Amino acid sequence: MNLSLAAYSMRKELTSGQMNLFQFIDWCAEMDLPGTELTTYYFEDGFDAAYLRRLKLHAFRNGVTVSGTAIRNDFCLPPGAERDAEVASVKRWLEYAAELGAPHVRIFAGSLPKGAQREDGIQWVADAIQEVLPKAEECGVVVGLENHGGITARAQDVLDICKVVGEHPWFGVNLDTGNFHTNPYEELAAVAPLAVNVQIKVEVGSRGSKEPTDLIRIRDILTGANYKGWVALEYEAEADPRSSIPRYIRQMKDVFEPC
Repeated sequence: MNLSLAAYSMRKELTSGQMNLFQFIDWCAEMDLPGTELTTYYFEDGFDAAYLRRLKLHAFRNGVTVSGTAIRNDFCLPPGAERDAEVASVKRWLEYAAELGAPHVRIFAGSLPKGAQREDGIQWVADAIQEVLPKAEECGVVVGLENHGGITARAQDVLDICKVVGEHPWFGVNLDTGNFHTNPYEELAAVAPLAVNVQIKVEVGSRGSKEPTDLIRIRDILTGANYKGWVALEYEAEADPRSSIPRYIRQMKDVFEPC
């Protein structure tokens, strides 16, 4: 397993202009991280292919691999113009990821619209994923569906969507350790065999009853699922990220790097 850091961890700094993605890459290199996950929310407005190539080159020259990127989308929509636009957006981001040299794109499923049935939502999401997978294969970029609440709030939801999509070499699950709020470790273990990327939160549980993540237990779940790939810290805790993230990275190196 190789460690990375999600740019979302520094969202306040990246949104306010205190940091840009080039500086974020520098920081990852300073912490001797193999990877950097460049969340797309913080790309320059109106960026072009030259900007993506500059990011790629900057990472290369710092000895850091772009482990992936993460986008915001909604696939839990009935057939129609709105879902078509979401599908087209994800396809564009797959092209951007290929330009960037990112091997993975994290996507969302979305939330079930009011009055819709769960079975319909699962089918809508699966259909949309199936539409983007030929583009994923063409670009050489793996699509990872995150367990991100909404219609993916439970492990069974994620498994049911993946079952309808069917096995595909360019598709899997972006396993976020902080997004299952009931029996989180059991839920994570159920989905881990489908993981193509992992994001580590420093806390697990539901809002108001969170506890520190047991990194050793997470590692054992992943090794038990024969997971080999990127493990990215996505820091969301209240404490200052500038001082807290290096400490968590050191802990993760002790736990995951021997694997």
